[in-house]
Amino acid sequence: MLITVSISYFYHTNVMDATYKKIEKLKSKKLIAQLFAKGKSVSVYPLRLIYLKTEFTDGAQIKTGVSVPKRQFKKAVDRIRIKRLLREAYRLNKAQYFSNTSGCYAFMILYIGKEGTTFEVVNSKMKHLFELFLKKIA
Repeated sequence: MLITVSISYFYHTNVMDATYKKIEKLKSKKLIAQLFAKGKSVSVYPLRLIYLKTEFTDGAQIKTGVSVPKRQFKKAVDRIRIKRLLREAYRLNKAQYFSNTSGCYAFMILYIGKEGTTFEVVNSKMKHLFELFLKKIA
């Protein structure tokens, strides 16, 4: 006999959950240009976080983009793999670090390393990067 159970609701205590929805993606060319012109940064090798406090009209609290340099990683498959690792580490850690922040921020996470990496390294460095960011804005 097979018993299946479905849960029709999902209870969260945090405002943020472990997703990376379309509304959270940084896509505005104007905002990206402003981010690189006026933004501040924190770095933990091989990652750099450029951030800018701003307001969003769509109700998002944080918008994030990731970037891997074509100069360092010539093959698209290598760049795409690192971008996936960055987005996954961000998705898993954002609720823990940003659920209690006040204000809206635009983020760009850059991979500044010269060699490939693993998820464990990216995840640990991402946590350290977010801790430095929270110390800097406090």
